[in-house]
Amino acid sequence: MHVFLNGKFVPKEEASVSVFDHGLLYGDGIFEGIRLYNSCVFKLEEHLERLELSAKAILLDLPMSRSELADAVCETCRQNGLTDGYIRLLVTRGVGHLGLSPKGCETPSVIIIADKIQLYPKEYYEDGLKIITVPTRRINPAALPPMVKSLNYLNNILAKIEAQQAGYLEAIMLNDEGYVAECTGDNIFLVYKGRIITTPTSAGALRGITRDVAIAIADELGLPLDANNLTRYDLWNADECFLTGTAAEIIPVVEVDGRKVGEGKPGPVTRSFLEKFRAKVSVEGKML
Repeated sequence: MHVFLNGKFVPKEEASVSVFDHGLLYGDGIFEGIRLYNSCVFKLEEHLERLELSAKAILLDLPMSRSELADAVCETCRQNGLTDGYIRLLVTRGVGHLGLSPKGCETPSVIIIADKIQLYPKEYYEDGLKIITVPTRRINPAALPPMVKSLNYLNNILAKIEAQQAGYLEAIMLNDEGYVAECTGDNIFLVYKGRIITTPTSAGALRGITRDVAIAIADELGLPLDANNLTRYDLWNADECFLTGTAAEIIPVVEVDGRKVGEGKPGPVTRSFLEKFRAKVSVEGKML
């Protein structure tokens, strides 16, 4: 495997950053997770736009233009002979001093990794996923806007650990008001009496690229959609529930906190969303 590192392709064994890089020292940087389907980089423009918005939000000047980043993403896939896979694009603050101030960080580092990924085993897309609510709360949007896809992911990691300790693959995170924010790596949707409901970004949800695709699919299917505050009670009593994310794609949820969702199996609306999503992945993006 070859990794794009600051304008060069290097073997993964030689891909390294300085111990003084603020991305390592403080999680000071941003990233995007992007999918490649059948030689098509899905929603690449949308991912790069979100990267630019995250950079602006944390006062980080990107060292490459959007077109240069797009070319580098595609070339990284070519270098590794991929037609399907997962791309991790990172921009760190760069090498600086040991203090918090980024003033000594003169040049941000750009890293692109392209490899295979399977977040959930195939059977979970057929049979559904069981999830739980964990104690770790989502960071308040007033402290760190969830729209910023930051390298500082410790909040989500702690929630993931709690889920795994309890024997689950994914967990629901509440915000400090007790409303549902999102899962550790995915946005959450429910179906209730013919309506699609998802959590708003004001509740602590990332404005996910796959979330936006799901919202578009709801419109295509003629289903009304709301972004409202949700409680655990709402999830327990939903007719259907599913998660969305770049790595997760669209995956059904059949149990929340030990309560069966709907009939305890993936419902027809969720299956329609997954079918529509799979039809889009090879046509809505940039070909290699």
